[in-house]
Amino acid sequence: MRISARADYAVRAALELTTSRDDAPLKAEAIAAAQDIPHKFLEGILNDMRRGGLVVSRRGGNGGYRLARPADAISVADVIRAVDGPLVSVRGVRPPELSYSGPAESLLPLWIALRANVRQILDVVTLADVASAGLPDGVSALAADPEAWTNP
Repeated sequence: MRISARADYAVRAALELTTSRDDAPLKAEAIAAAQDIPHKFLEGILNDMRRGGLVVSRRGGNGGYRLARPADAISVADVIRAVDGPLVSVRGVRPPELSYSGPAESLLPLWIALRANVRQILDVVTLADVASAGLPDGVSALAADPEAWTNP
């Protein structure tokens, strides 16, 4: 599985909004500067997040972006789906829409299992969890395994 730059930037922008100190909206320029994200690229990402119901925006001198819901009600998966679509796809197709035959027949349940595992992590980790460095125990346990940090 690959996390696109778009998804990485979206999660980082959402985390900036999560940790905003006051209730005032954050300008895209401020988010871009804080997270070293290209401003124009971020504008498109924020628009996708707005269309996905994750952020709200306000125009004008006091305008900017805020989360549309509390950070503990927005999962990392919600953010990724808003900007990149499905969490797991094969050649751009969702696994249940695939079919294989012969020796490749077992690929379909493998892709489904992969998607289920990705969901078990990204659907339960919220922006609040990441912002507070309080990842769920199961996720922390996976990350604590030294093998998880090696690149085969």
